[in-house]
Amino acid sequence: MKKRKAIKTFKIYNSANNLPTEWDLIAQNNIFLSTSYLLVLEKSAPTNMQCNFIGIFKNEELVGISLTQFLNLNLLESFGERDNCIKTSVRNFVFKNYCSHVLFVGNNMLTGQNAFAKSDDISTIEIMEVLELAVENLKIQFKQQKTKIHLTVFKDFDTKTSVEINSVLKDYYKFTTQPNMLFSIPKDWKTEQDYINALSKKYRDQYKRARKKIVDVEKRKLSCEEIKKYESTINELYHHVAKNAPFNTFFLANNHFCEFKKTLDDNFLFYGYFLNDKMIGFNTLIKNGKAMDTYFLGYDDTIQREKMLYLNMLYDMNAYSIKKEFKEIVFARTALEIKSSVGAKPEEMFGFLKHSNPLIDKGISKLFCYLEPKTEWKERNPFK
Repeated sequence: MKKRKAIKTFKIYNSANNLPTEWDLIAQNNIFLSTSYLLVLEKSAPTNMQCNFIGIFKNEELVGISLTQFLNLNLLESFGERDNCIKTSVRNFVFKNYCSHVLFVGNNMLTGQNAFAKSDDISTIEIMEVLELAVENLKIQFKQQKTKIHLTVFKDFDTKTSVEINSVLKDYYKFTTQPNMLFSIPKDWKTEQDYINALSKKYRDQYKRARKKIVDVEKRKLSCEEIKKYESTINELYHHVAKNAPFNTFFLANNHFCEFKKTLDDNFLFYGYFLNDKMIGFNTLIKNGKAMDTYFLGYDDTIQREKMLYLNMLYDMNAYSIKKEFKEIVFARTALEIKSSVGAKPEEMFGFLKHSNPLIDKGISKLFCYLEPKTEWKERNPFK
């Protein structure tokens, strides 16, 4: 008897409210593709972002899921104000005029492999083949709404996966940017003291010096109501850090953190740092199975240096994750050197990029150096 050929199809959903009931069975190992996360993301997305969700089916059975994010960079007041130089001006001009409509397959608000999840009934190659067709269909939908997609980006794959999907995305430019900073927690560590004991003298002294600086700063775990109470201060602290980043493609909505706390509950942690009862900084964490993902933060830069606030936040993240027996902390991109000084190691991530204009796409490798600021940094090893 001849075996029936599997029919693979896709469906594009414009709202997380319409996702099929089986969606979370596929997303069970990744909170960032779960219905609860996608609902709150949709509700509190940056004003220049539109999310779509793709279901991939094999003989009408859901076997794969994906998130896409369309970003309209024309709606941004600033791409980041830290680097005021000719190259930055050229990059901003290029973005505004040739790359302002960007479609990401994956999550541009996170670092890591969050483009898709799948069941064992379909291979990675098959998923990518259907996903590429779905993305082309989505671009047609945008075109019908008078929006032309300039750049299509499949983002954040580890080395193994990127090699595996090369053949599917052969027409795309493969690139790598800043690495994902990961801290693997040894199984025998149970307390923060285990971490301190493992540090070399130089970094143990750094730890002690940082902790002394923050003795008069109070750290508080905030509820949704408390986040709402301090909302204007939180947004001010967040925007200070975001605007001083070398490059931004979005800014968070004012209600972002409160909505996340309301929906994700204990899976979303918000910590405020207070000096004389005034909030001077905050950081956020998202629990993703046995991995702890660091999320957005903010601080008052005039106090940050004096109190070594950012470094102390990193130590706090380490301490909490060790105590709660997480296997890994995902520190994401940016501030690579200081993250390596507390124990994080770089993992190279790859993306695939394509421009809708064939002439521009031909020179995309040269254009890319203007789109992605290069970061020079020195890796540290804090352990004995």
